[in-house]
Amino acid sequence: MTTTNDRRAMYRRLRLIGAGVVVVGLVTAGWGIASRARAGSHLRQWTEARARPTVSLIELIRADADAKLIQPGTIRAYIDAPIYARVSGYLRRWYVDIGAHVTAGQILAEIETPELDQQLLQAEADLATSRANERLSGTTAARWAKMLASDSVSQQEADEKAGDYEARKAIVTAAEANVARLRATASFKKIVAPFAGVVTARRTDVGALINAGAGVGQELFRVADTSKVRIYVDVPQTYADEIHVGTHANVHLPERPGAGSAAVVTDTSASISENSRTMLVQLLADNANAALLPGSYADVSFDLAEQQGVLRLPISALLFRRDGLEVATLGPDDKVVMKKVALGRDYGTEVEVMTGLASSDRVINSPPDSLVDGDRVSVAKADAASAKPRPAG
Repeated sequence: MTTTNDRRAMYRRLRLIGAGVVVVGLVTAGWGIASRARAGSHLRQWTEARARPTVSLIELIRADADAKLIQPGTIRAYIDAPIYARVSGYLRRWYVDIGAHVTAGQILAEIETPELDQQLLQAEADLATSRANERLSGTTAARWAKMLASDSVSQQEADEKAGDYEARKAIVTAAEANVARLRATASFKKIVAPFAGVVTARRTDVGALINAGAGVGQELFRVADTSKVRIYVDVPQTYADEIHVGTHANVHLPERPGAGSAAVVTDTSASISENSRTMLVQLLADNANAALLPGSYADVSFDLAEQQGVLRLPISALLFRRDGLEVATLGPDDKVVMKKVALGRDYGTEVEVMTGLASSDRVINSPPDSLVDGDRVSVAKADAASAKPRPAG
C-alpha cells in the first residue's frame, strides 16, 4: 500500500518536473522572442539600407583658365559668283569644267549669236547711210550759206539747210552709239571668269539654247575664290557682348579631328534674331592649302576671357524643379541638402554657377528626380574616399 509519505514525495517530484518544464518553456519563448526581435531589426536595417539611393559625388571646378565657346558654323567661299549669259544664242563651246582653276578674264565658253550678228551688220549699214546723208547735208548747207551771202536765197532757206545738217550729225551720233552698243553686246559672246578662282559648277553643254539674263536664263557656270573663306556662326545672345571684331577662333572639321584653322571675326550683324535669339558673326580664315571646303559644316571655337573664380558644374548635376534650378549636395549624416543656384554661361557639358554653391560643397551627380531635402543616401564606394569636403580650384 502506498503510504502518505510516498504520495507526498511523488507530488514533490511532479511539481519539480512541472516547474522545470515551465522554466524551459519560458527560456525557449524568451529566446524565440529575442531572436525574432533581432531578425526584425536586421530586416529593418537591411530594408532601410536598400531603400537609400546610392549616389556618386563630383567636385566643383574653379574656372581659372581661358574659356571656349564652341558653336556650329558654315563655311563659304570668300567670293562666290554665278555666271549668266548676257546674250542669247546657242552654246558653241565650253573650255573649262568643274574643278578647273581659272584666272581673271579667262574664257569659259563661247556663244553663237546669229541674230545679234545680223543686228550688228544692220546697225553698221545704218551708220554708213547716216554718214553719207550727213556729208550731203553738210555740202548743201555750205552751198546755201554761200548763196545767202550773195542774196541768192532767203535767210529762212539757208537756216533750214543748216538745221538739216545738224540733224544729220545727230543721226550719225545715234547710229554710232547703236553700233557701239551692239559691239559691246557681241563681246559677251565670250563668257569669261570675273576673278581668279575655281569653277565649282558647269550647268550647260554644247548646243544648249542660252537665254540672256539672270531672271530668264539659267546659270551657266559658278566660280568661287577659295584662297580665303568666310565662316558664318550664330552666337547665342548671352555671348553677344563678348564676341567682337578681332576675336580669335579656331575652325575644326569633323572629318579632320585634331586639325584646326585659325580664324578671326571680321563682322557681326550687331543685332539679335527674334526667332533664334542669336547674333550672326562672320569670320575670315586663310585657305591657301584648300583644307576648308565651301559649304562644309565646322565647329568654331571662340577664345573668350574667363571670369576668374567662378565655379563650374556638369549639367548632369542640375535638377529642374518647379521653383527653379536646384543642386543636391551631401550634408552631415549622409542627408541631402537641396540648394537653389543661379547659372552663368553655358559651355555645353558644363555651366557656370554664379550663386548658391560653395567650393567646399559635395555635389551629387545625376541625382534622382524624386530626391528631396533631408533624404538619406548612400555614397558609392568609388566616391567614399572623396566624400569629405574638399576645396575646388
